[in-house]
Amino acid sequence: MTSLYSEGAPALSADPSAPFWTDAPRVRSQADQYGRPVPGYELEVRSRWTKQDLYLLFICHHQSPLYLKPNPSQTTETNELWNWDVAEAFIGDDFKQIEQYKEFEVSPQGEWVDLAINRLPHSTELGVRWNSGFEVKAKTNPGGGVWYGEMRIPFSAISKAAPHDGLELRANFYQMQGELPDRKQIAWQPTYSSTFHVPKAFGRIRLETQPR
Repeated sequence: MTSLYSEGAPALSADPSAPFWTDAPRVRSQADQYGRPVPGYELEVRSRWTKQDLYLLFICHHQSPLYLKPNPSQTTETNELWNWDVAEAFIGDDFKQIEQYKEFEVSPQGEWVDLAINRLPHSTELGVRWNSGFEVKAKTNPGGGVWYGEMRIPFSAISKAAPHDGLELRANFYQMQGELPDRKQIAWQPTYSSTFHVPKAFGRIRLETQPR
């Protein structure tokens, strides 16, 4: 997918109709991590970038009722947020040591968690103890059926290189929706595994200054 440059850095809105997001590049998926269709569910991800940050907007269509964590916190990190409804981004800049990447999550309630992942043997990964400084915003549709999550991720947290036209990052995006045993999982790039943590299956984000 591509991410389109923006001179301005607006406040997070989680609003797909905002001018910042209207013409943003996007990808969509209606399939699970095995590539199987999931009727009634769709993940759409849009992206913009600035000289400081990568922006992602998740549009999560669903049929099941929202499965939300009781007593949510929007001011402190929520470990194991993935047990509830979330949108996730896995992003890495290393095309050789692909087992090292970062994980970012946002819930429909505006909860968040970020993790440093290192799946190399004998690694001393930071996991949830890592802090990227990213920000999130979320909102739900009063009529149901869709929720929105926005992330603003500092480039210093995901890349050793300064952001520039043509820079590529490795990434995958996911949506997890509903309660077990009927939990639905949507993946941008299929992993063909029960886990999302399959870095060889990641796609790419390419930064561009001009729309295609």
